[in-house]
Amino acid sequence: MATATKDENQELFEQTIRSLEAQLANAGAHLTIDASARLAYAREIKLMADRLRHDAFTGKITWGQAAAQAQETRNTVMAIIRSRSTSVGRAVAQRIKAQGYTLNELVARQTTRMYGPGATFSRLTASQRNIVYASIVSSAGKSNPAVTQTMSRLSYVGRGVIFVSLGLSIYNVTTSTNKVAAAGKEIAVNGAGVAGGMAGGALAGLACGPGAPVCVTVGAFVGGALAAFGVSSIW
Repeated sequence: MATATKDENQELFEQTIRSLEAQLANAGAHLTIDASARLAYAREIKLMADRLRHDAFTGKITWGQAAAQAQETRNTVMAIIRSRSTSVGRAVAQRIKAQGYTLNELVARQTTRMYGPGATFSRLTASQRNIVYASIVSSAGKSNPAVTQTMSRLSYVGRGVIFVSLGLSIYNVTTSTNKVAAAGKEIAVNGAGVAGGMAGGALAGLACGPGAPVCVTVGAFVGGALAAFGVSSIW
């Protein structure tokens, strides 16, 4: 079997990056995504591509290694985003759905878990809110062995792309109930129901009122989580 040449591996790397960028263009078909989230996603892809390209040009890694890392990142991103048709995506979604929490409830639980029973999400600093978002994404990702294994193998720049993908997927799953209810296809959970289903004191941690529609945009959630991921050991 012939071994790929340096030029062939470099071209494979560039093709993989283009394919990853194309996934971003198609993300709207699978997930809720706004301009801010799209920008964060595009920025992480560029950071990864620039770093791998630089390392290959300077001889730190081979073009074959750069292409392999880009391909693994792309494949994992596709598996997460296309949650309806891949085992990895379904597993992440099922894990979240099994808990039965909306994004609002996850924010409340994580707020009180990290900052105490009296903590109120609305009174947290911006960086503290970002850490709450990031911990939600990390927790869901760590529950899936395939995602965890990939994250452990990739360099930081590749992990950032996957982290954004997880954030988009989690936002989509945890806000779907709100969107369906708003469309009149399902009865919205009332305030008493939300309060009754949560641990004592967690109500103060809600991002917005009990039974309220989605009040955190996908861009704020993904962007905030990514910011905390970049400056701490969230994963």
